[in-house]
Formats: sequence, C-alpha cells, structure tokens
Amino acid sequence: MTTTVVIPIKQLENAKQRLGSLLSASQRAGLFQAMVEDVLEAVTTCDRIDEVMVVTNDVRVTEIARRYSARVMAEPDVPGLINAVTSAGAQLRAEGVGTMMFLPGDVPLVTVEELEVVLDGFGLQEHAEFGIVPASDLGGSNCVVCSPPDCMAFGFGEDSFRRHLGLARERGIEPMVAKLPGIGLDIDTPDDLIELAGVLSRQNLLTHTQRFLQSSGILTQLSTVQASVS
Repeated sequence: MTTTVVIPIKQLENAKQRLGSLLSASQRAGLFQAMVEDVLEAVTTCDRIDEVMVVTNDVRVTEIARRYSARVMAEPDVPGLINAVTSAGAQLRAEGVGTMMFLPGDVPLVTVEELEVVLDGFGLQEHAEFGIVPASDLGGSNCVVCSPPDCMAFGFGEDSFRRHLGLARERGIEPMVAKLPGIGLDIDTPDDLIELAGVLSRQNLLTHTQRFLQSSGILTQLSTVQASVS
C-alpha cells in the first residue's frame, strides 16, 4: 500500500500573522520557510513514505518543494485548507494511492521517528481508516491519516481535533489517536515560538528553523520578551 504525505502551503508572504506583534513580515516569511523545510526534510527522509505532495500556488514554495523532489499540486479553485486536503485526497484515490497523510508546514519538530509511530500504529489496526495527531492543547489537528485517501470529510479550523473525532464516528470509523510532542507543537503564537526555541536549545537541534532563529535575531528578541515578562 502506497503512502503520500500532503502538505498544503498557501504562501510564504503574510504567513503567521498572529506573530505580527513580535516579528516583522520578512521575519515571519523566513521563519515559515525554515519550518516548511524542516517538515519536508523529515517526510522525504522517512522510508515509510512513498511520495510527498505540496499543494500550493506560491512560486517560492513550488521551488522549495521541487528541491526536495516533492510533487506540486495547484490549489483548488475554492481556497482553504479543507478544500486543499479534500481535493488532494480525491486525486490520490483516483491514482490508486492507499493512504494519505496530511501535515501542516508549521510543525518543525516533526521527526522521522514520529512519522513512523503514526504509520506503524495505523498499520497495526485492523481495517484502519482514519488516524489523528492532535495539537498539544488538544485543539487542532496537526496530522491526519486516511485510508483510502477520501474516506473522511474534513473539519479543519478551531477545535478541529474534537470535530474530526465526531466526523469519523458519524461515518462509523473509530479513529486512531496518537499524541506526539513534535507533531503536536504547531507555531502560531509568540508563546508557541518561545516553547519551540526552548526545545531547540535544550535538545541542541541544528535545524533550518534553529539556524534561522539565530541568524535573524529572533532568539535575541525572544530573550528580551522573556526578560521583560520575568
């Protein structure tokens, strides 16, 4: 059974606007690009994943995706994350792909080991159809796995983890749930960014994101913010 990872990325410019109180537009775009590259590096290194598909119309994102040998699919006419993942699922089902995994571009702590945990756990379940890794606060859906790729109606957005559980059960599917710290940390707010910087420092992870945080001066800004709060 083949597995394709789908990563929808609308654009780099104007990304991560909830970080606007702390970072400039260029810092936010650079940070998001670095996080996307960390995600692409993890998924293209995992032997359990057969293909990576990036859903985007952004020229710069397309260039990055192709550098990692990922396939690029244009965004559907109706914008939005739900339509992007739904369209990708329909396309993959038509191509005979057995399993689709959705990942966002802003989970830079994702590792090959975590991806294997998700796929191994999914594979061990008899008649597995839908799996989910929630955000660390149990609000969002930071990874979903579907077999076949179009077996689910998606409900991304606020409180999507619980919504996806309900949508699955309405279809008679008992979802597999895996709580994982790397995938669980998506970067939306200054607090998320502070937490990420702490993990990268403690674990001495020399990732694309860590290098950008250092070279851009964001680490210094975060230290100033933390000092003022203290």
